[in-house]
Amino acid sequence: MLVDVTIRGYRRRDAGDVADVFYRSVREVALSDYTPEQVRAWVPGRWDAEKEHRRSGDGRLVLVAEGESGRVVAFIDLEPDGHIDRLFSAPEAAGRGVASRLYDALEAAARGQDIERLYTEASELARRFFERKGFTVTERQDMVLRGVRLHNYRMAKILA
Repeated sequence: MLVDVTIRGYRRRDAGDVADVFYRSVREVALSDYTPEQVRAWVPGRWDAEKEHRRSGDGRLVLVAEGESGRVVAFIDLEPDGHIDRLFSAPEAAGRGVASRLYDALEAAARGQDIERLYTEASELARRFFERKGFTVTERQDMVLRGVRLHNYRMAKILA
């Protein structure tokens, strides 16, 4: 079931919501593929709105999905070189088509900027999503983060 959202560009006032979506997505949604210990190593605590705004407001393209309540329920970002750094949905929006709409808007923007290749580092759940969007895995990355073993996948998609 698709959640009714508006896709739009990031605004300064979205910083707190974006930080909250990131935290809740990793801490709740990622438990489908990672252990509680891995999730805590990935995101040990909440970000504040100012820290989030420094990241989201650094010149990258950030698109948000705003729900009927006026709050952000998902977001995606794109760096000028084609790197998708983050794509996260709040638990209440996960699996409801919101991330797909965000990605489609981001890919259209990338094509409009003549970006020829998109790439990302994807979690297990995100890997499955990006594969459905035409990305291929280029490498599995195994790492230790805060003393905990964790993995993700380098993925890429040619837009030409």
